Amino acid sequence: MKLKPITSSNSRRDFIKKSGLAATGFYIVPRHVLGGPGFIPPSDKLLIAGIGVGGKGESDLLSFYETGKAEIAYLCDVDDRLAAASVKRFSKAKYYKDYRELYDNEAKNFDAVCVSTPDHNHAVQAMGAMQRGKHVYVQKPLTHDIYEARKLTEAAKEYRVVTQMGNQGASGDGVRRMKEWYEAGVIGDVNEVYVWTNRPVWPQGISWPEKTSVIPAELDWDLWLGTAPYKDYVDGLVPFNWRGWWEYGTGALGDMGCHLVEPAFNVLELKYPHEVECSVGSIYVDEFQRGYFPESCPPSSHVIMRFAGKKKSSSDIKLHWMDGGIKPMRPDELGSEETFGDGGNGTLIIGTKGKMMCGTYGLNPRLLPTSRTNEVIVSEKYPRVKDGMNGHYAQWVEAAIAGYKEKTLSSPFEIAGPLTETLLIANLAIRGYDIQKTRTNSNGKTQIYYPGRDIKMIWDAENLKVTNFEEANQFVKRDYREGYSL
Repeated sequence: MKLKPITSSNSRRDFIKKSGLAATGFYIVPRHVLGGPGFIPPSDKLLIAGIGVGGKGESDLLSFYETGKAEIAYLCDVDDRLAAASVKRFSKAKYYKDYRELYDNEAKNFDAVCVSTPDHNHAVQAMGAMQRGKHVYVQKPLTHDIYEARKLTEAAKEYRVVTQMGNQGASGDGVRRMKEWYEAGVIGDVNEVYVWTNRPVWPQGISWPEKTSVIPAELDWDLWLGTAPYKDYVDGLVPFNWRGWWEYGTGALGDMGCHLVEPAFNVLELKYPHEVECSVGSIYVDEFQRGYFPESCPPSSHVIMRFAGKKKSSSDIKLHWMDGGIKPMRPDELGSEETFGDGGNGTLIIGTKGKMMCGTYGLNPRLLPTSRTNEVIVSEKYPRVKDGMNGHYAQWVEAAIAGYKEKTLSSPFEIAGPLTETLLIANLAIRGYDIQKTRTNSNGKTQIYYPGRDIKMIWDAENLKVTNFEEANQFVKRDYREGYSL
């Protein structure tokens, strides 16, 4: 059963302003009387509940709080160790371990939710908030599964809530400058893009540890697993190395793709790829045999996605994703001592009349040769976000206070959803690469083969399925553990 959303007309703030409290002698005093110019009374602040409040979650909440327009009202985390700093910093916030109890008990008492948990729990936590009419900020990648990304994108529109994904580079000046160069015709038609990262910097391409460990007293392991199947606790998974396991993370693509693919996605106005193929690196378990570890993301990969061309690209746009230290060849126009991208990561966009590149988050955009960067002058067409990347947080807070569709956002789910789907389609090819089957050869012996390794998968975006390799579709949508659903 879907819960009726709390719209802007019956929100907590509007209730305070429109209720009959004035009849009892209570009046809302103008803010300039209370605190001078710029003073924001508590009734005009966004009340935020944080889910996953350690590490990146802590820094997200601090960034919201420092806008001066938000209060951190509730904290929720399954691990008291990780939550400790936020609990100390936001000492007035009530603390929960289970987000479902937080929603059931306190939904009337906050306006918005920040989700900064592992990937596999993003969708259920964000959907539960949106169904209750709460604005949501969700860390990248938006979801773990393609299906989840599509459903969250639809839900944001259905429930009329203000949304933002945590890819702060979307609010930076760099991507706007690159878009202005492109639309001014500086690099001509674009048909090829390269994106690369030095991730993973956590274990991948390995077998699941055989040795189980004692669950730390501060950690609710069952709640941490959330939507995923139950497994015994192992050391080293929390708080970070879960990224390399398919049941919880989305590998290097999930970690860095939203930061690195976003510039090309934005500049070229991409939507969904229609074809995807890949190759992956392997780890040798000994000198004669390669490892086969389907539970774990591979140590490196090269994925090629094709998108329908738009505007200045008359034919398909081919986007290469490379991780695990794999890089494209250095452009001839780049000096021998000049940094390619930002060293470990980068985006290179190749046009018929020139090339441009940037680092992580779209930082340091440059035309090639780099001397052109200051020589080519184009007008500033797209408004900049105040404080650039750091303004990503204030942008969402202010938009949530203003209400649905009242302000422009850099990465609302209508943009972040298709971007996330694109990255997860790439992961679909990577996971399909390791699908193992058996057949009987001409000698009557059983032979292992991998049908996903030598094909180009055709993607039907409307129906969310691979049309020419059915086995890969098992990864489009997971089955959740009992107690969790969208």
